Amino acid sequence: MVPVYLDETKPDEERALDLLSRMTLDEKVSQIKFDSDAIDRLGIPAYNWWNEALHGVARAGAATVFPQPIALAAAFDDALLHKIGTAVSTEGRAKYNEQRRLNDAGLYKGITYWSPNINLFRDPRWGRGHETYGEDPYLTGRMGTGYIKGLQGNSKRLRAAACIKHFAAHSGPEKGRHSFNSVVSKKDLAESYYPAFKKCIQQARVEGVMGGYNCLNGELCCGSDSLINGLIRKEWGFEGYYVSDCGAIKDFHKNHRITSNITESAALAIKSGCDLNCGSVYLNAFKAYEEGLIDESDIDKCVLHLIRTLLRLGMFDKNCEHDSIPYEENDTPQNHSLALKAALEAMVLLKNDGALPLDKKSLKTVAVIGPNADSVPVLLGNYNGTPTEKYTLLDGVRSMLDEETRLYYSEGAHLWRENVEALAEADDRLSEAVAMAVRSDAVILCLGLDPTLEGEEGDANNSYAGADKTDLALPLHQQRLIEAVCETGKKVILVVAAGSALDLRYAEKHCEAILQMWYPGQMGGLAAAKLIFGEVSPSGRLPVTFYESDAQLPPFEDYSMCGRTYKCIDGTPLYPFGYGLSYTSFEYSSMAFQKTQNGGSVWVSVKNTGEMDADEVIQVYVSLKSEVCTAPHFSLVQFERVSLKKGEIKRVELKLSNDAFCVFDDEGNQIDCDRAAIYVGGSQPDERSAELTGINPLCIQI
Repeated sequence: MVPVYLDETKPDEERALDLLSRMTLDEKVSQIKFDSDAIDRLGIPAYNWWNEALHGVARAGAATVFPQPIALAAAFDDALLHKIGTAVSTEGRAKYNEQRRLNDAGLYKGITYWSPNINLFRDPRWGRGHETYGEDPYLTGRMGTGYIKGLQGNSKRLRAAACIKHFAAHSGPEKGRHSFNSVVSKKDLAESYYPAFKKCIQQARVEGVMGGYNCLNGELCCGSDSLINGLIRKEWGFEGYYVSDCGAIKDFHKNHRITSNITESAALAIKSGCDLNCGSVYLNAFKAYEEGLIDESDIDKCVLHLIRTLLRLGMFDKNCEHDSIPYEENDTPQNHSLALKAALEAMVLLKNDGALPLDKKSLKTVAVIGPNADSVPVLLGNYNGTPTEKYTLLDGVRSMLDEETRLYYSEGAHLWRENVEALAEADDRLSEAVAMAVRSDAVILCLGLDPTLEGEEGDANNSYAGADKTDLALPLHQQRLIEAVCETGKKVILVVAAGSALDLRYAEKHCEAILQMWYPGQMGGLAAAKLIFGEVSPSGRLPVTFYESDAQLPPFEDYSMCGRTYKCIDGTPLYPFGYGLSYTSFEYSSMAFQKTQNGGSVWVSVKNTGEMDADEVIQVYVSLKSEVCTAPHFSLVQFERVSLKKGEIKRVELKLSNDAFCVFDDEGNQIDCDRAAIYVGGSQPDERSAELTGINPLCIQI
């Protein structure tokens, strides 16, 4: 007779309970660590839960490398994220199927991806911000939901299991993160830090949640019954598995000093609902049981959640529909083309005094200068795979030029070197860069950072604060380089490769054009070149505020949203959230609004009034009036990317949920607002956006 857990006609819950009932306590304990053991007598293979797919299958060899998430956020295109998620999980299944045939169950070989990172990029100094979808909870939730639905698929079995991280309010600093306590008001939690997690759980039905290293208002994020079992399971309806960040449970006793020893830490995490341990603390779970700190039923709850996930992935099915995906589906030309499309949508034109697009037919000489101009690391970001096709900016420009056009290249300066002894070495290409600039009809200068300057704790190889930035300035030698090149009097096109906002005040004043390239994936250099030479019009929008300097920012350790992001900024930004230029122009007209029981609908007509086919990102913001609590300046509540041929006009409906008309009081309670101003346009309705674009969004008062 076939055991119930192997009977594919039975519900997953019944199958999971049956398998659990057949396991000994030792066997159960062997399943709650990330590198779970095989149980041969039950046909359970060894499985490593830890894999990454931040923007492509990561750390497991050849795979398509899409733009870093902060760049994908700039596309304002959740349908694109769904396509990318589908491509990533298809590549992941193709690799997994082949590795399973070869009996390879090692690290980064599974189909449980600990991605995406949906923490709020609340402060541009945070080194890991480029892993996120920016500073806005609505945008983050939309992009995260699109990616998760693509990763997990829409069939009987999950193609892969996504995992949102890091719950909750975990946005730096990196230095000290293992003992950090995020102090956050109930209002800020409800309004800013929780919404994306709630949306990804309820709308995308994400299979996994990873807890952060931090405490939240004194509660361990991997050891809080009220956060895990109370908030996300009972209140939000989460039905998947909860995993600790790697080493986070060890922090309970070693850094947070909430428990006395490793056994107590294991017990607290298990009783609180942390199902899976990335680390080694759960090796002490049996000891915790022997000491009476936990019951077998506590372990059962963890194992049941894990078995359910494996069943949803089809691992106990004889013929899972995804098992037939062949290895040939990995790293395909079609996915490379999708990576190119994503990079084209993601890049943001911040300034253009008519220098762009370049006319390559009129150019006899072009200089490509800068430490990021021929850099592969800036293409890849972090948590990345290995691309088999890639284009740096230098490669991309070279591919666009005619053979008779002379191309000069100089590194110009070291990326970051700071010590006095290295001064001569760091500047030894400065005169070369100037010599090339003065001989060129066009100067393309590529500056910025790379993942060794902004990243995760322990990744940095410089004097930055544990991979966080100490300020928003360009590294010293890059600042000297941009000044020397601009002083030649040549028109300079600045391309910024970085995962966060920088202080670009000098460039805004002295460069003729600025293109934010981000960390654009394997096809990024080609995409940038296509934009620079006008094959495609730029259409990206900033998912973060570009401040004038860090002087506008509150202290890094302060988790209050007061003074942060476009919603609560004090003063005027250099480049606002939602901003980005195009090579064409768009006209908005005939705005209308209708309130409905579920929210409302906005209609608007958009016309491409320029001379080039292009995409436009329509953005809807709401400013709420409340007599009982404080509302933000205004909030993004809807967006849609539309493609318009020159002269074309489209009538677009944008549906708003009831949440668009709600604010939160100091206790985190949701308050409905009857009075609101609704804005529709190609940017947010702030004075700086109007100054930069020359356009004010349309507005209706309700």
